[in-house]
Amino acid sequence: MAANNHYIMHLPLIIAFILALLVPAVSAIPSKSLSSIVKELNEEGPYLGLITVYPPEENAFFSTNSFKPHPTHPYVDLSGRRFRAGKVEGKKVIYVRCGVGMVNAAAATQQMLDLFDVTGVVHFGIAGNANDSLSIGDVSIPRQLAQTGVWDWLNPNSTIPASDAAVLEIERYNVPEGGSNQLGRIGYSPEEDPSTAQRTIWFNTSKHWLRLASNLQGVKLERCVNSSVCLSQQPKLFVGLKGSTSNIFIDNAAYREFLFQTFGISSVDMESAAVVKTSVSNGFPVIVIRGLSDLAGAQRGENVIGLFGPLAAINTANVVNQFVKSLPPDTTAGN
Repeated sequence: MAANNHYIMHLPLIIAFILALLVPAVSAIPSKSLSSIVKELNEEGPYLGLITVYPPEENAFFSTNSFKPHPTHPYVDLSGRRFRAGKVEGKKVIYVRCGVGMVNAAAATQQMLDLFDVTGVVHFGIAGNANDSLSIGDVSIPRQLAQTGVWDWLNPNSTIPASDAAVLEIERYNVPEGGSNQLGRIGYSPEEDPSTAQRTIWFNTSKHWLRLASNLQGVKLERCVNSSVCLSQQPKLFVGLKGSTSNIFIDNAAYREFLFQTFGISSVDMESAAVVKTSVSNGFPVIVIRGLSDLAGAQRGENVIGLFGPLAAINTANVVNQFVKSLPPDTTAGN
């Protein structure tokens, strides 16, 4: 009898302990599964895909107040990324911040295309300026992007593979000239398309979207970071230039000049070619919009990306909003 009384006396504690174990498990169960939320969103589609890279670009985009979240399913979390559903300029969109680098960019793009009913992809962010004819604050919508990160790094005087698109002779940059440079030479190797067996370092954005972008008018581009920090001239929008992508943050004047002289590149970044390649490989139209935040190493002193990056991001967001607004209801018409 005493033993029974012992258990009865401690019964409230036992119940409380069991409930403490159960509550987290119950609260962790979502009201709807991921698949059901995605299914409901896709039933309301199709959507335009928007992909940017890192927080300052995202902050600038949301600061324009153009994005209106979906009333019941504002986001879906998948593999550490948050895909946001909503509207921009009256168009239904799915937005995601992919993360820095080509692997992140390709993975996020493929996730978006696999998961959602998307009609095409608008990729945007900031970039380094490799063209002396352009200025910080300008926005570039390139027609082509080179994947300049696939290298044949060879010994001095070695034979460059015939398929390589260009050669960087590191010895040419010795100061003073002469002597031995063991870093040798770099050949820029094209990627092979497994479906066609063609090799190229260039990836093209969609022509019909590029034509739409060339007709954009009245885009507001900011000149001042604040009341005391302003650019010397009004930023401009450039459509149809060339850009490059690699897993390298370029802050070197000599390499910047090499890229411009060799490939005719105006902007350098770490994601765009991967987004373009992934989108095109899946049969989707794609365009890239990049604001120029720095001179990729040609500046005097420290890189100014921290100073003018937010301005370039705002200008990019304004162009994105204007481009989305210009899109017809059927955004997949033409190629």
